[in-house]
Amino acid sequence: MSLEEKNKKIVKEFMDTFSTGDIDRFLTYMSDTATWWVAGNIEGVSGEKDMKEFREMNSGLATATKEGAIRLTPIAWTVDGNRVAVETESYAEMTNGKIYNNLYHFLFVVEDGKIQQVKEFLDTEHTRYVFLGE
Repeated sequence: MSLEEKNKKIVKEFMDTFSTGDIDRFLTYMSDTATWWVAGNIEGVSGEKDMKEFREMNSGLATATKEGAIRLTPIAWTVDGNRVAVETESYAEMTNGKIYNNLYHFLFVVEDGKIQQVKEFLDTEHTRYVFLGE
């Protein structure tokens, strides 16, 4: 298996596990020193997070979504060495009655079998509307 195939597999497994809502399990795909950056200016969401902050941000999904998670479905992949770019669609029925269905472009950097860095680009207005009602 090539480096690109291995890194794509790691990211695919991460997304599959993220979709279950099992925070402890999906964080095993990430380095302890990994960072997760989210585009925009949504308070508590946007900006760069370390793994502790990323865990805290995701811990609220269990109660905010009816199924306890946001399902991520990869649509298209571009892999070059340790960089894995993936267009993704999300879906979740929220406990506030809204549907969260967003489109993303993620850039993952994988080193030594662990995700080291993520950049998340998404429709921030949709996120703001669904999660914050703004």
